[in-house]
Amino acid sequence: MPATDYQGSSTPLTIIGRSLLSMKRDQVHALESPNDGSASHDFELGSFQRQVADRFQDLASVPPDELLSLPWVRKLLDVFLCCQEEFRLILFNNKAQVIKPPMDRLIAEYYERTVKALDVCNAIRDGIEQIKQWQKLLEIVLCALGDNNGIANNNCCQRALGEGQFRRAKKALIDLAIGMLDEKDSGQALSHRNRSFGRNNNSTSHSKDHHHRPLGHFRSLSWSVSRSWSAAKQLLAIGNNLAVPRGSDVVATNGLVMPVYTMGCVLLFVMWALVAAIPCQDRGLQVHIYVPRHFSWAGPLLSLHERILEESKKRDRKNACGLLREIYQMEKCTRLLGELTDTVQFPLGEEKEMEVRQRVKELGQVFDAMKEGLEPLEKQVREVFHRIVRSRTEGLDSLGRGNNTE
Repeated sequence: MPATDYQGSSTPLTIIGRSLLSMKRDQVHALESPNDGSASHDFELGSFQRQVADRFQDLASVPPDELLSLPWVRKLLDVFLCCQEEFRLILFNNKAQVIKPPMDRLIAEYYERTVKALDVCNAIRDGIEQIKQWQKLLEIVLCALGDNNGIANNNCCQRALGEGQFRRAKKALIDLAIGMLDEKDSGQALSHRNRSFGRNNNSTSHSKDHHHRPLGHFRSLSWSVSRSWSAAKQLLAIGNNLAVPRGSDVVATNGLVMPVYTMGCVLLFVMWALVAAIPCQDRGLQVHIYVPRHFSWAGPLLSLHERILEESKKRDRKNACGLLREIYQMEKCTRLLGELTDTVQFPLGEEKEMEVRQRVKELGQVFDAMKEGLEPLEKQVREVFHRIVRSRTEGLDSLGRGNNTE
């Protein structure tokens, strides 16, 4: 899986900066204490646990209507990137310990989990591309029935609504409804295309042709995972053997096993939440996430896990292709608009026209939210992919040099 086009962090520098400054402040306080070496080490590990707890507490404090929204998912990825960077610094500051048993084995196991997460990132990218195709159909509806919904050059302002516009909008709404069927219900498998974050999509010559095809066609386009790939199975593989550290390992690693376990749990939860939110091949949320309550970050993480599971069990969300809040809003708005267009008669009455325009306005707001949030989200997923690759490469190089020295 190529990953050579890393272009730097998309995470706000202020977020990472505050994070690193906080850790350094803890290290300074530790150095001022009597037992400089051990105190500094303990403070470093304790600071990491507190940082993870604070961030997940912030994620868990959102009201129900913000959970799994585009801004929330982007915030989740920011949290992962910051935790990953702090974890990398801990390993860097404890190189001598990292290359010794059992720490070398534990680190290698963590890196194996991150490799599996790379496929999830690619599958999520596919899901985001899928949502973008839905956006194109929304744009057709808005251009056909809207006044001015923020779409440039739509030339729809104050245009009377006639039968032609309704026929065009209804066709797009039908294509959208078909496209939003869950993979389990649609019976369509996703075919294989060899693309990952290491390659750019230059197939612009096909974009116009794709734009005029029914959206169901897009459900058969997966760019980077095989036909047999399963998000549910991949999540199970990431969480496999993710066990609470034994006391002997804590002693043998001088406590370093604790941040390794913490990052393993963070990685599993973040990938699980992405699969829950974004359309993905063979989605499944039946991954068991168990964390002892004595970890300071366990409470908010498990609370989020439970809230997302409850969201997935709601009657109107069970068959959703993704729990992303904006997908739900899009599905709801298009369904209501579709039902309304089925009842119109011509010539269109003033009251009915006002009702149609109100529904279109609501749909336009969903369109704007997606237009504003999807591109930054895609960049963040790409950033997570590259950060994982870079951290793994650095870590394995360190382990290799340590083994060669021995």
